[in-house]
Amino acid sequence: MKLLRRFMAYYKPHKLIFALDMLASLLVSVIGIIYPIVTRTMLNDLIPNRMYQSIILAGLLVLALYAVKMGLNYFIQYQGHMMGVHIQAQMRRDMFNHLEKLPYSFYDNHETGKIMSRMTNDLMDISELAHHGPENVIICTITIVTAFVYLSTINLWLTLIIFLCAPLLLFVALRLRNKMRDAFMRSRLSIAQINAALESSISGIRVTKAFTNAQKEAEKFEQGNEQFVAARKDSYQAMAQFHSTTAFVTDVFNVIVLIAGGLFLYNGRINFGDYSAFIVSINLFLNPVNTLINFMEQYQNGVTGFERFLQIIDEEPERDSEGAQDIERVQGHIQLRDVSYGYSGDCEHEVLHHVNLDIEKGKTFALVGPSGGGKTTLCHLIPHFYDITSGQLLIDGREIHSITLESLRRNVGIVQQDIYLFNASIRDNILYGRLDATEEEVIEAAKRANIHDYILSMEHGYDTVIGERGVRLSGGQKQRLSIARVFLKNPPILILDEATSALDNTTEIMIQRALDELCKGRTTLVVAHRLSTIQNADQIAVISGGCVVEQGSHAELMQQGGLYADLYRLQFQRDGSGVTHKELLADPV
Repeated sequence: MKLLRRFMAYYKPHKLIFALDMLASLLVSVIGIIYPIVTRTMLNDLIPNRMYQSIILAGLLVLALYAVKMGLNYFIQYQGHMMGVHIQAQMRRDMFNHLEKLPYSFYDNHETGKIMSRMTNDLMDISELAHHGPENVIICTITIVTAFVYLSTINLWLTLIIFLCAPLLLFVALRLRNKMRDAFMRSRLSIAQINAALESSISGIRVTKAFTNAQKEAEKFEQGNEQFVAARKDSYQAMAQFHSTTAFVTDVFNVIVLIAGGLFLYNGRINFGDYSAFIVSINLFLNPVNTLINFMEQYQNGVTGFERFLQIIDEEPERDSEGAQDIERVQGHIQLRDVSYGYSGDCEHEVLHHVNLDIEKGKTFALVGPSGGGKTTLCHLIPHFYDITSGQLLIDGREIHSITLESLRRNVGIVQQDIYLFNASIRDNILYGRLDATEEEVIEAAKRANIHDYILSMEHGYDTVIGERGVRLSGGQKQRLSIARVFLKNPPILILDEATSALDNTTEIMIQRALDELCKGRTTLVVAHRLSTIQNADQIAVISGGCVVEQGSHAELMQQGGLYADLYRLQFQRDGSGVTHKELLADPV
């Protein structure tokens, strides 16, 4: 019932169309009963009494009603389906808005292709259910009741015999329904798996071509495709069992009418006209029954789709802590006091262990150490992408939970190694930093990022569309575009997460100049493997195994002769064992 209430809530904005759709469907059902009534009247009265004029008038009346029925069916098919489309659009809107509110951890565990499958395939089936569901259930129920009343006026006992067989059909349908539902759910999961594989393969097509691994991707796709075929085989087998068995049961009804009606006619308990009308009118009962039976497949599709829709809608979104307040522009003093963090709140598998850092406002603070040591995770804690397991994280002396997420993130800018650019114009991508910026501000941001001249050299300038993920730009150009975006945002806290590690030396020098300009007057947290880029940092922390093992300025750490000093020396030379800086920084796992 709870599932039904949540589904019916989507009809509220469409109450008028829903009511008109139900009324039109009801009128279609009423018109459907006219033909057997006229048939009975003709057989018992008009034809025996040779009332030819009345016969013609009755025929014309039925024709006129069928013309009305045509108009009603047009309304049902058009407006009814549009109602379903609007409901689908609202559900897609709700899902998208909810996805925007979900934390990083959700996307760590869910593939993009599977999420897209729920937003497209599942919602399409829900749309069909939204239109046909109430129509089929309500109208078919009314039609069955009406059919019972009308057939009873012809012969009550023959009607009771037919309707007493209905529980057999209901029993068979219920027994086979659950099996069909489970099969369709497995089918949906397999479709989602294929979509996820397709999304991954298409996104990585350049890597596939570079390593000539098309055959490998084809094998991966075929594996998912075979799972899909197997799942669909099970679902269609269950569907075939359902339809063939229920069709057989409905055929039995016709046999019962034939035998019982024949015996009633033989014994004089019904006349020939009524018997003929009863045979014609039995479809008043069988048609809605068959409609409900056929509707079971659509119902299972829609219900399983709605359940998968609710699985996302019911995911816990990011929420501001109780009493959290908006902040304006922060000063940028960051403190971590005994901070620990484990993914999914898992204390037994912590990524960070009792970290203590004090990053003064306006200073540059660098994080170095082996891959997998927790540097990027620490950076993600500052804009509250993940929630700390224990300890305190403070911004300007305020505990991070007392600050609203939106206002906190307005004050933090991030430049990462993996830049995401939208398939839009250069202007739109820069404007993503601050949507209300003027054209002059966009150009100024581009100039400060050292990319303005390059943009002007392009045929369409700032209106140039750069393709999916900025595919039409080089790595350095994409990086400078992302820096321009942060210039436009102008945050007091800046996080540079391996911002130049994927670039060649010449491009790195150019980008570094832009970054140096960007860092001025901001609290800057830098994650770097190339130690030459952070020599001038005010403070450097060496993180290994989730712990801060060393901290100080470059000169202080070199004087200590610890891990940082070893890493720095190995950056420029090999030792006797041939171990390089990159090898030392590599994840030991």
